[in-house]
Amino acid sequence: MSTKRKPKPKRRPRRRRRLLVALALAIPLALLALTAAGGAVYFGSSCDLSALRPVQATDNSLVYGANGSLIGVLPAVENRTAVGRAAISPWLPKATVAIEDRRFYHHGGVDPVGILRALIVDVSAGHFVQGGSTITQELVRNLYLSREKTLQRKVVEACLAVKLARAWPKSRILTAYLNDVYYGNHAYGIQAAAETYFSVSASRLTLAQAAVLAGLPQAPSYYDPLHNPAAALGRRDEVLGALLRSGTITQARYAAAIRDRSLQLRPSPAYATREPYFVGHLENLLEQEYGAATVRAGGLKIHTTIEPRLQRAAVHALSRVVYGRRDPAGAIVSIDPATGAIRAMAAASPATQDNELNLATAAERQAGSTFKPIVLAAAVEQGMNPWAARYLSAPFYYAPLGWHVRTYDGTYAGPETVAAATIRSDNTVYARLALDVGSGAIVSTAQKLGVQTQLQPAPSLALGTGAVTPLDMASVYATLAAGGVYSRPFAITRVAFPGGKVDTGWGQLQRERVIPDWVAATVTRVLEENMLHGTGVGAHVPGRADAGKTGTTDDYADAWFCGYTPALEATVWIGYPRAETPMLDVHGAAVSGPTLPATAWRLFMERVLGGTANSAFPAPLSPAEFVPWAGRYAYRPTAPP
Repeated sequence: MSTKRKPKPKRRPRRRRRLLVALALAIPLALLALTAAGGAVYFGSSCDLSALRPVQATDNSLVYGANGSLIGVLPAVENRTAVGRAAISPWLPKATVAIEDRRFYHHGGVDPVGILRALIVDVSAGHFVQGGSTITQELVRNLYLSREKTLQRKVVEACLAVKLARAWPKSRILTAYLNDVYYGNHAYGIQAAAETYFSVSASRLTLAQAAVLAGLPQAPSYYDPLHNPAAALGRRDEVLGALLRSGTITQARYAAAIRDRSLQLRPSPAYATREPYFVGHLENLLEQEYGAATVRAGGLKIHTTIEPRLQRAAVHALSRVVYGRRDPAGAIVSIDPATGAIRAMAAASPATQDNELNLATAAERQAGSTFKPIVLAAAVEQGMNPWAARYLSAPFYYAPLGWHVRTYDGTYAGPETVAAATIRSDNTVYARLALDVGSGAIVSTAQKLGVQTQLQPAPSLALGTGAVTPLDMASVYATLAAGGVYSRPFAITRVAFPGGKVDTGWGQLQRERVIPDWVAATVTRVLEENMLHGTGVGAHVPGRADAGKTGTTDDYADAWFCGYTPALEATVWIGYPRAETPMLDVHGAAVSGPTLPATAWRLFMERVLGGTANSAFPAPLSPAEFVPWAGRYAYRPTAPP
């Protein structure tokens, strides 16, 4: 409780990677050449503007739970209100051209210079950074073409873009694009986007607001200002920089706009997405895999891992602890340790009435003391016996980092075992232990167990100063529950497309032993004791074998409980989503891990486990490999004279 990503895949050799990028980006150049050399003649009527019609939207996409019941809908209906050029703020077209297609007014629909520039940038970076498509090509693709990745479709797209550029003035093309493009949160076109994010008409958008919206079409889910404000702010600054470089705005106006670190958001309830929270998460996953056009076209049948009974239990548990108008938000993620299947994912945010905020998967917050079992696992794997190794419980100062550490409640126990320090959640013991285990080992263990967000090695990680998501921590504790076997968390089992094709690749299990079973069993035993005698007593389900750990960050900004039974894991997070606001007076008391999060966890598990037989955690198959612990900061009593 001190101050404050997926593991990267192995990279191909740089030369090979750049060659692949070069080959991939050579295709658009070849297509351009084909078009110029007679592609339009070869494909005949396919490149006739008058013969083509916009692609038709299909039915809504349906989302099914693990038991086959319908649990949600992704609407294919587009939230769009077309407006004329005069009804659009002049800043928006300028910002869009600056960031999307800076040679828009100088090329004929296809931009060879832009393609070559993108090729050079991408090959230099070794991966895709820029694309070569123009605004005209994007408009043609959105209105007339499917997203099939064929040579014919690419050539026809380029041909149609050239013809459209000859047939329509630039202002008409740009206005049509702004009325068609997808800005996220079911907002199609600039009028719906302006209303959705700022509650204003498109004509009243300021420079800064226009910069936010102009940056969205490239990746509307990632740059979503409602759910990922940090990324949206960074993207806004990129757009402002592009406007400065193009000479559209002065240095003084740029400096004034960049100084405002808010996004000026004012979401409109009339345009807000009303899909259930988990369904919004699925939409993001599907867009990453298939693209926004395929998902918003509809007609998909999405089969998921969610157990409706568990989902209802999670919603009920949250509703019992966060319900007041000024209450913080809460999230619950529950994972099946045997498979990695996400069985429940619920969120509640009564303060904002925004139940779709991606609290479980995108909100990165400090983990507090729920991170200590990761440090414990790293130490045990090095041979430390938590019931034998002792450290001093006393105020600690580490001079090289100027690091002062104290306990949560200001009490100290003197020399105590690591097991006892875990039960007491003693920061001073874990600070000393972290220095002996090593920051690198702590980060490595966290990543092996399931933390996907990026962590910077530092001793303070032991006290939970690293930013993680509830899904990260749920994965960590599920790995411990599975005896040290990590299962990649997944939410979708299969997706059926309108034409009958079924993608079953979603449900393939990915499991790997990441720590020995005796290490996981040792950590579990300590966390079982914590449920009976430590900070986790408020979460314990009487008559059940359970294990878990509380967590509270500085100034009561975040509160956690992570725990598991032999068959199910659940993680609870409570906090204010927009900022790390101290929760000092919620229902008359401060919120810490042992309070509302522990209560929500117990309420969830009581409902889920009711009527089922109790079972004990299995004993490890391999013996413990404890060694005499020689930690530099371990306590060694002085022999009497």
